[in-house]
Amino acid sequence: MSQNTNEQTALVIGGSHAAAQLVVSLRQEGWGGKILVISDAAQHPYHRPPLSKAYLSGEKSADDLLIRSPAAYAKLGVEFRFNATATAIDRNAHTVRLDDGEVLRYDRLALCTGARVRKLPIAGAELAGVHYLRDLRDAEAIKRDLRPGTRAAIIGGGYIGLETAALLRKVGAEVCVLETMERVLQRVTAAEVSRFYTRIHREEGVRIETGVQAVEIVGDDGQRATAVRCDNGQQVAADLVIIGIGVVPNTELAAAAGLGVDNGIRVDEYAQTDDPQIVAAGDCTNHPNALYGCNLRLESVPNATEQAKSAAAAMCGKRKAYRALPWFWSDQYDLKLQIAGLNQGYDAVAVRGDIEGSRSFAAFYLQEGKVIAADCVNRPMEFSLAKMLLSGDKQIPIERLTDEGVTVKEMVAELRG
Repeated sequence: MSQNTNEQTALVIGGSHAAAQLVVSLRQEGWGGKILVISDAAQHPYHRPPLSKAYLSGEKSADDLLIRSPAAYAKLGVEFRFNATATAIDRNAHTVRLDDGEVLRYDRLALCTGARVRKLPIAGAELAGVHYLRDLRDAEAIKRDLRPGTRAAIIGGGYIGLETAALLRKVGAEVCVLETMERVLQRVTAAEVSRFYTRIHREEGVRIETGVQAVEIVGDDGQRATAVRCDNGQQVAADLVIIGIGVVPNTELAAAAGLGVDNGIRVDEYAQTDDPQIVAAGDCTNHPNALYGCNLRLESVPNATEQAKSAAAAMCGKRKAYRALPWFWSDQYDLKLQIAGLNQGYDAVAVRGDIEGSRSFAAFYLQEGKVIAADCVNRPMEFSLAKMLLSGDKQIPIERLTDEGVTVKEMVAELRG
């Protein structure tokens, strides 16, 4: 049941994608009271994906990245406290303590604390010229070190590493990607997709080394990085080193307050934590997924956005379950990868298109004959088809999925028929 919130305060911790959506949804759901966002950033919430693409290349400015303008938040009556960090939650007193000692009271609290980069514990990781890429400050630091002809070593062959490699090639850098596993994207894609991206990057001039582990970043007398030393003895010359080995959810604040934490802040399908006054949304949460019948922590903008809508409803005393289909995207060169679903547990891969020689294909992941996920590169129609397959009860036989003589339009009609 909805409630009168005109005299109440909604406190949002974190300046993330989830926070940007949550404050808007709060007003849409009827929240009439104060809304205050506590953010450790210096600016309003901004789009993170372009940091490894358009922002680094100079195509977009920091203002271009803003999810909404400051005026839009002001119109909604949303206040921001920038460069501030929440250090403790007192659930009994309904208060949050900030790093400057100020104590703020809340009636409803939303944790949109996101995630931080996973640090690489090797010698030389603190040298000048060594960077991670998670926020605007990281991207600005990389831009300062970037120039045509720069020799760049990227530690980590996941999506962030490969997206950054594509961007660095675009601006004229020499690039080498170092991946510990036997193939790039090994944790998230089939071998066929890994081979595709390896081929593309090598065609674009990127050097890819797999099955090697960075053990030291070597520096000069001026304490600036000059090379990365690997466990096989090879040394990769580098003026610029970018480490992209994943992220860690920011759960410490929630855990210290006694909320359930397990690879993320535990929430239910309504984004509700163990405490009825506290919700959580975005990369920091571990939530149930009805489609896959398990709990998940997803690092994606669509997840943050949709889950924030459920969280806002819960803060207003309403129950709107979050049941969105997981989906993601990655832009590299002229390739737009759209991912539908999660491929964990697949037992077969059906490929539509020439994955070995073209720059366009769709790979469908199957489990006991049922499509559970799809990777679609420059194939928006197949991406839409995959979402239909994942959301419905009907299936398309593998031989039809892979036969380009059968149009996507025909298969969509079959699913709707």
